[in-house]
Amino acid sequence: MKHILSRRHLLHNASALLVGGACSPLWGETSLPLGPNADLGGRLLLPSEDEWNRDVSSDEVDPRSEAIIASIGADKPLHEDFGLIWKGAPGGIPYYVVKGDQPRVPVTFRYADESDPGPYPIPPDAWIEGGPQAEGDRHVLVLDRDAMKLYELFHAFPVNGGKSWKASSGAIFDLKNPKPRPAGWTSADAAGLPILPGLARYDEICGAGVLRHALRFTVRKSRHGYVSPASHFASPHMEENLPPMGMRVRLKASFDTTPFQGPAKVILEGLKKHGLILADNGGDWYISGAPDDRWVHESLLPIRRVKGRDLEVVKMGELVTR
Repeated sequence: MKHILSRRHLLHNASALLVGGACSPLWGETSLPLGPNADLGGRLLLPSEDEWNRDVSSDEVDPRSEAIIASIGADKPLHEDFGLIWKGAPGGIPYYVVKGDQPRVPVTFRYADESDPGPYPIPPDAWIEGGPQAEGDRHVLVLDRDAMKLYELFHAFPVNGGKSWKASSGAIFDLKNPKPRPAGWTSADAAGLPILPGLARYDEICGAGVLRHALRFTVRKSRHGYVSPASHFASPHMEENLPPMGMRVRLKASFDTTPFQGPAKVILEGLKKHGLILADNGGDWYISGAPDDRWVHESLLPIRRVKGRDLEVVKMGELVTR
């Protein structure tokens, strides 16, 4: 449910901080596991100063916060869009970690004018969101641990057993020389943002036990416009109280998290500090995460006790509507 209007970030080469302050470089670390949904050991994918990782707990509240929250659903709950099996496939957006010598394959794009040309290092058995027969977004995310690059596709299909691929759109994020996507450009996500850095991962939530970045979320009806850090919108709707792509919300400081335990509490404490960034159209207040066999879905369900009214919109910058 994206790119419904037009065909239309930031990563970094910094070392990642482990919990406790010890420094361990993510990239070029040959001990980092390879393969589907490889455990990243609680590492950040972006530097601490990146917009995804920024502490927004003291930022001002946007003047239209209450009205925007109401447009999404003040009585609607947060909803984990990961951690369970859905229609026979693991829920969430999968990713694949490869080495720098992973063979590159050509990719043909429907929206080539806003996509980064290949080839892309996609393994023949790369996991597709929703499974091989999925009819949804079919994201494919590939992380090159040696070249420090992230390759992401939207609505991707293998051709000839994966010798090539076709996709609606795609983006390559250079972690050594980060650059924002051109204004108005999409990525593999409606907002023009990278996907993987905004996913809830088991190795962070349950392994490290701390969430140190914002999470990706969706709404059913977004606005014809975007705010930083987004670069693209995907809606014809002009109502000023609808949420634009790139909008950030956070859990109110007054919300009591003491009754929560385990991963639910880790997520909610992270939402107070880093919040959620609107990245795509989908279910209202749906939070994105990566599949992992170790998720215990019942331990995530308590976040549904949080309603829209418990959130507030962080003050936004300039709205772009063209």
